[in-house]
Amino acid sequence: MSLSALDSLLQPDAALVVAFSGGLDSTVLLHQAWRWQQHSPQSRLRALHVHHGLSPNADRWAAHCLALCQQWQLPCEVLRVRIDSRDSGIEAAARTARYQALSAALQPGETLLTAQHLDDQCETFLLALKRGSGPAGLAAMPPSRMLGAHRLLRPLLNHSRQSLEHYARTHQLVWVEDESNQDLRYDRNFLRQRLLPELSQRWPHFAEATARSAALCAEQEQLLDELLAEQLAALTQPDGSLHFPPLLTMSEARANALLRRWIAGQGGSMPSRDALNRIRHEVMASREDAQPRLQSGQAELRRYRQQLYWLPRLSSLRDIQLAWPDISQPLALPDNLGLLQASQAQRPLRLPQPDEQISVRFHAQGQVHLAGRSGGREMKKLWQALHIPPWQRERIPLIFYNQTLICAPDLFITREGAAIDSDGWQVVWHSK
Repeated sequence: MSLSALDSLLQPDAALVVAFSGGLDSTVLLHQAWRWQQHSPQSRLRALHVHHGLSPNADRWAAHCLALCQQWQLPCEVLRVRIDSRDSGIEAAARTARYQALSAALQPGETLLTAQHLDDQCETFLLALKRGSGPAGLAAMPPSRMLGAHRLLRPLLNHSRQSLEHYARTHQLVWVEDESNQDLRYDRNFLRQRLLPELSQRWPHFAEATARSAALCAEQEQLLDELLAEQLAALTQPDGSLHFPPLLTMSEARANALLRRWIAGQGGSMPSRDALNRIRHEVMASREDAQPRLQSGQAELRRYRQQLYWLPRLSSLRDIQLAWPDISQPLALPDNLGLLQASQAQRPLRLPQPDEQISVRFHAQGQVHLAGRSGGREMKKLWQALHIPPWQRERIPLIFYNQTLICAPDLFITREGAAIDSDGWQVVWHSK
């Protein structure tokens, strides 16, 4: 293993960050990056260690990483995360938390290096095969991708674990061993400890062949990306939603390929064939007045009129009621919705009577009479006329005087809330 591989990947003034667990793989990677930096004095290098807190040895591993980086005179930061495995299992949850923490800790212009190697690539391919994945899943891990605004590189992806062990022994490196790597309850460990040794004994170049298959799948996916890019762009709306009726007239294969790419562009994970069938039959083909929704992890797919929306799962604010006793002070709204502020710039609202208390709610029902219009309208019909999707309706602050609906900022004023003279006020919603 030479440093020429890093030379081909990096600029001499690169700002590098190594995801450093303290294990064999990342220790080899950090050592190689450290040696490369010595030949590229304009570059910068530091390490990030993610402390999952899952092992009783986690503090010892963090101390080892800090000590080794101090020995090599490299900055090292420990990132502590909490793992929530309720939705996806502990392996997937730890991976998600790790990448979120790493991404948040990166500084502008930095490139993240991670230490996945050839055997990891083989395991990823086999796990995708076990799940019944298509070419996108079987493409396994790309050597380079974007992590938010940052480049992520895997310089060791063509090197076997055996070659990393040889490198570590040659350079007398010291690393930690994660005891959970021996736990066969985890799929990767089962592959690593039981299946791959048998496969490699029978077919010594099995891992290399698997990597070639993954690369060919990646090529096919890239070709599809290029062929479908123009059509996907035409169907994707400025707000990120997908205009879906044309998909219903396409072949299932083409429609599914477009759906996968749209969901990926929205930050969603690759849907299964069953999930795509449900999107087609339960969401896109449902009756006109339906409000279908499909949940996927921390996101959900919604339909409104002829558009599909990929949304984060939102908490309900239906039962929340906030008092606003002093409108000279802004009122903070829950769930990161911003704040309300009173203004005298315009005065479309009447001031409350002495016996009227101002409150903010997120749900109203029944007949609503709008200022300047005759007759009443059901609240549901009003939201529809305003083109407000169902999931947004209970996230819009509504101003009440006692039990009377007065207004929704920037959307409507009721007959009961309209100013009758110049002595009035205005609600300004500073949404985030």
